[in-house]
Amino acid sequence: MPIEQQFSPDRYDVSHGATLSVHLDHEQDDVCSHDRRRLLSTSALHPQDKIDKLVTLALTGLPQMHRNGAFGHTLRAHTKGHPSTVELEGDNLRYTAIVALGIGLVPEAVQMKTLGGKTASELARLCVERAEKSDDLGAITLAAWAAAEVGGFYAWRLFDTLGKYLASNAPIETVSCAWALTAGLAAARYSDTQDVVSLAAKRLLVGQSSHGVFPHTISAKSNRRFRAHVGCFADQVYPIQALSRLHVAKGDRQALAAAEACAEKICALQGPAGQWWWHYDTRNGQVVEGYPVYSVHQHGMAPMVLLDLKDAGGKDHSDAIIKGLDWLEDHPEQTEPLIDREIGVIWRKVARREPGKTVRWLSAITTAASPGLRIPGLDAIFPPRAIDYECRPYELGWLLYAWLSGGTVAALSCKHAEKNTGHSGGT
Repeated sequence: MPIEQQFSPDRYDVSHGATLSVHLDHEQDDVCSHDRRRLLSTSALHPQDKIDKLVTLALTGLPQMHRNGAFGHTLRAHTKGHPSTVELEGDNLRYTAIVALGIGLVPEAVQMKTLGGKTASELARLCVERAEKSDDLGAITLAAWAAAEVGGFYAWRLFDTLGKYLASNAPIETVSCAWALTAGLAAARYSDTQDVVSLAAKRLLVGQSSHGVFPHTISAKSNRRFRAHVGCFADQVYPIQALSRLHVAKGDRQALAAAEACAEKICALQGPAGQWWWHYDTRNGQVVEGYPVYSVHQHGMAPMVLLDLKDAGGKDHSDAIIKGLDWLEDHPEQTEPLIDREIGVIWRKVARREPGKTVRWLSAITTAASPGLRIPGLDAIFPPRAIDYECRPYELGWLLYAWLSGGTVAALSCKHAEKNTGHSGGT
């Protein structure tokens, strides 16, 4: 059952975020090796203060999304203004694993404040236990990744499932395939994950189009007829991350070139105000439909993977990262703020005022018939002015991971020397 709660500064004290921020400063030795917030400090725009505030906001907002050892599906606002009534809805294993990855990068005392007395490592272990009973391949890959990177163990049952699925040649969502590759690379220090790494990498490289864009599903023939040519933003960023890491771990130049091609494409198509657009055409590398624009793409996912690419020796896309961050506070579609520091959230997206997903479907159908074909006047009929007043835990988890995971990519280059030094911790 959802928990409805009246927002109260006493219950979700904003000063808690300030306390966490000070705690991070006092334990700088524990964090600095992971901290990416200074990487963009050489820019004339100096975005570090902005990033610091976002990290503090994430640590402020996550505790209210935590319930019974896991994280909910979404925190939804039912009224605008302050105080605002917010409701925690559902439960999501994927989101819990992503939070484990992000919160695992802050000092343990901060983890315990956020997780009701538990550590990120304990949370990762709980994710593995749940994933072993799940048929959600995305949840399985994320739990396996969190087990290795946060828990420090090899979730052998999960990797057994991944290996069998990848070897079956059954269609796989691009996102899950990329996560499987990243998980395999993270766990290589604890066991032999070469089968998962090789199979996932092969799937991704074969699936990428000549324009650098990835489809939603590999093979794309399994996609719906009118959507087979469409890949979303998530389908682009997670392969960039996985293939960048593969290059560092294995010296795979083909993987780095593939990651570079995709990153170059999405950066070239970035909106004039820094928007990371939503749907792309694999056949010509053009945008099929730009909206919604999701906040997590701006502050979390794009910075996370583009910084991974930079760490892997790829091109520096700092200007695009900063431009994307700027959209959070200066979005031309709406004058209402997306960042709510009182509640500790970043509202989910700016979308069109439309019934259902009308424009996305129309754009998919017209471009399926003829690449680049658009119905004129859609922006006027369905303007992108609606804010989605919800915030999901994974969004804040990726925010933390994006900015605090420095050194993670570089560490992969020496994991072959540390192989089998860990332990197998699957239950």
